[in-house]
Amino acid sequence: MVASLGSRWDLSVDNRAGQLALVVEVKRKIGASPQWAASLRSNILAHGTFPKAPYFLMVFPDQFYLWTGADAQLDRSEPTYTTDARPILQPYLERAGVTAEKISSQSLELIVESWLREIIYSENPHEDLDESQHWVIDLGLHAALAGGKIEHEAAA
Repeated sequence: MVASLGSRWDLSVDNRAGQLALVVEVKRKIGASPQWAASLRSNILAHGTFPKAPYFLMVFPDQFYLWTGADAQLDRSEPTYTTDARPILQPYLERAGVTAEKISSQSLELIVESWLREIIYSENPHEDLDESQHWVIDLGLHAALAGGKIEHEAAA
C-alpha cells in the first residue's frame, strides 16, 4: 500500500486481489453523531493524501458509520449506513474484561481488527454473523473483504 507519512488509516483491508477495499478509522469517543463523524472524516481527508477505497468505516465504541461506493470518495458526505456498535463489540469487550467507556484506543483497534478478521475468514456469513451484523452482507462489505488481508497500520 502506498501511503505517505501522516496518511495512514488505523486499519485497512485489501480484497483477495490485493486492492484496497476498506479503510477504518477507530475513535474512543462515545455519543458521536453522524454529523460529527462526517466532519471528523472530512478533516482527516483534508489533511492527508489517502488512497481511495470503496468502503470507509468509522468505528466508535457505541456506533459504526459506514460510507460506501461514491460516498466513500466524497469528503463531506453523511454516512451511507449507521448502526449500533454495542451488539457487535460487546462480546469482545467482555472477553477483554473492559467496558466501552474505559477501553484504550489501542485495545479498541485490536477488537475491531478481530471482528474484521471474522468477516474476512467467514465461509458462511449468514450463519457466522448474528442478526446485528447482516448489514455487512447486505451492503456488500463481506463480499468485498472475503479472503482479503487486513493491515494494522501504526502511525509512524
